[in-house]
Amino acid sequence: MTLEYRIARLEALEAIRQLKHRYLNACDLKQVAEIRDCFATGEINIDYGPVGSFKDRDSFVALYESLACNERVIDLHHGANPEIELVTEDEAKARWALYYFNLDAETGATRQLGGVYQDRYRCIDGQWKIVETAFRAHSMVESAART
Repeated sequence: MTLEYRIARLEALEAIRQLKHRYLNACDLKQVAEIRDCFATGEINIDYGPVGSFKDRDSFVALYESLACNERVIDLHHGANPEIELVTEDEAKARWALYYFNLDAETGATRQLGGVYQDRYRCIDGQWKIVETAFRAHSMVESAART
């Protein structure tokens, strides 16, 4: 394994980490254009279980805007424990743990969710993009709204 290959591999892994963190932070900050830019254009696969499945980034972003882009919704996405594998020099897959906290600022109701993302990435024109993502929850705790 050459030094050039090892450096390129490390750079790719870091770029993928930064991409996922940029996506999670953009979701928390309701930065719709940034969320859209994390995904490849054209046909992709987004499977968020009960939230829905989407074949392109714009369909997903439209639902995200309708559900999350208001002052009432406060979200925290914490992605951790990445296991990233470069399949080829421009294809990768990863598993991420997610801790999600949601607060309804009007009622005080909360939801905590734990689960796992299974992602696929592709380097397109020198930029890593999400081309497939699936999320499965394995735990959830909800608290009732204030009365």
